[in-house]
Order: sequence, then C-alpha cells, then structure tokens
Amino acid sequence: MLTSPLFLRAVPLVFTLLWSSGWIVAGYSAQYADPLTFLSVRFASAAILLAALSLAVGAPWPKTPRGWLDCIIAGILLHAIYLCGVWWAVRHGLPAGISGLIAGLQPILTALLAPALAGERISPVRWAGIACGFLGIALVLEPKLVGVDPVALWGIVLPVVVNIVGMVAVTFGSFFQKARIVSGDLRTVTTIQYAAAFAFTLPLAFALEPMRIEWNLTMALVLAWSVLALSLGGIGLYLLILRRGEVSRIATFLYLVPALVAVEAWILFGETLSPIQIAGMALTIAGVALASRK
Repeated sequence: MLTSPLFLRAVPLVFTLLWSSGWIVAGYSAQYADPLTFLSVRFASAAILLAALSLAVGAPWPKTPRGWLDCIIAGILLHAIYLCGVWWAVRHGLPAGISGLIAGLQPILTALLAPALAGERISPVRWAGIACGFLGIALVLEPKLVGVDPVALWGIVLPVVVNIVGMVAVTFGSFFQKARIVSGDLRTVTTIQYAAAFAFTLPLAFALEPMRIEWNLTMALVLAWSVLALSLGGIGLYLLILRRGEVSRIATFLYLVPALVAVEAWILFGETLSPIQIAGMALTIAGVALASRK
C-alpha cells in the first residue's frame, strides 16, 4: 500500500490539507495561549504520545550517537525554529499576508538549492510552475496585502527577519532530513525530533513570554488537533514523502496552503472569497501541477 502509485500521489495532497489547518489553529490558540508556550506544550505532547507508541510496539531507536544527533538537528530546524519563527512573528505584528508571501519563498529557495544540496535537476517546466504558483498565492493573499503600508514594515523589521529565519530553517531542515535520515523508524525519529524541539522552545517561552495558557474546552480541542492532526499526522506524512520524493517537488505543494486557508476561513468564519482570490487559486493549482511533473 505504501508504495502504490495512488497512495504516493494522494499523500502530498493530504499533507497539504492537514498542514493548512495549522493557520486556523494558530488563530484559535492566540486567544488562549502565548505562541511559544503553546508550541512547547504541543511539542511535549507529541513527544510523549510518540514515545509511548514506539515503546508499546517495540519500534527500533537509532543505534548510534550520530543517528540521535541527526534527529535532534532535524527536529530543531523543521519544528522548533520554523514554527517558533512564524508564530512569534505573526503575534508581534507581522501581517498575515506578508507571512504568507515569505512562506511562498520556500519552494523558490528549495529549487535554487536543490541542485547543490540534493543533486536534483530543476527543469524549465518546473521553474515555470514555481513562478506560476508564487503569482497565484500573491493573488490569493491580495486582500491581506492591500492594507499593508510599506513604510510601516520598517517598524516590524525584527518579525520579518524572524519569519524569514523560520522559512530558511525549514528549507535546510528538509534537505538535512532527506540526506541524513534516510532510514529508521519514523515513530522513534519524530519522538526524538519533538523532544529536541521542546527542549529548544521551552527556554524561549520562559524568557520571552509570561507563559499564559487559559485551559478550556476550545483550547483542549485546538491542542488535540494540533498534536494529532498536525504534529503526528501532517509531519508524519511530510517525512514519509521526503524519503520517497524530491525535496523541490514536495515543496511546491506548499503553494496550495494559502488557497486552502482562504477556503477554510470562508467555511469556518464566513470570510469573503473574491474573484481575484479564486483566480489565484486556479493559477496556484496550475503551478503545482506543472512543478510536480516528473
């Protein structure tokens, strides 16, 4: 099943759908918890659940110190620096549209680095798809960009830089995961990664935040979705397809995230979908189709 063509084609789409819900989660969690504090709880919960599962089924753990170190490095890059950077930046004034555009730079950076870091060839057709996808997300995010004053961006230089650092971290983390963690049980691999992400994030939360969490049913449901659907489901699928596919091709599916978030916000919150956003979605889908062709 895991090697069937249908499964391999469906996994990136399921991952993208799950991952897009992270922006909805971030919006809900902001009402009840500080960002780094919430992420600390999320990482700890994911690590505990995965450790229990790994021990229950007897999943093998890395056998060498280097194997453990590789998992730790990947966890800090893929989870801690990336999510901390994005969530902290948005909470400290970075407009969601700008954050979305920065996220849209990841497939471009990945494609630029792929020949040197992964030996991947980026064809002209794939470059056309990448350009098409970026233009598409710019159109999808247009309503969030219209009200942004370019002069005001000078007042949020630090959040912009922090968000860019997060985007660069997840890009290099993906290449590192692809190159260094080519085998091993993903249940134990992600256990170590989330434990490392927790150890990295908790001191930051302690230093930078009052560590506010208001526990209620909504908060519990948001945390449960964040842990089960995102940290276990979404990331598990991402690491699986990283092992089986090219990093640059996988990254292009992230172009679908802003479009999916816009649709989810329309369904959940009644936000308007403008004609230009719908056109951007179509352009994004076309770009992903081109960029993901073999």
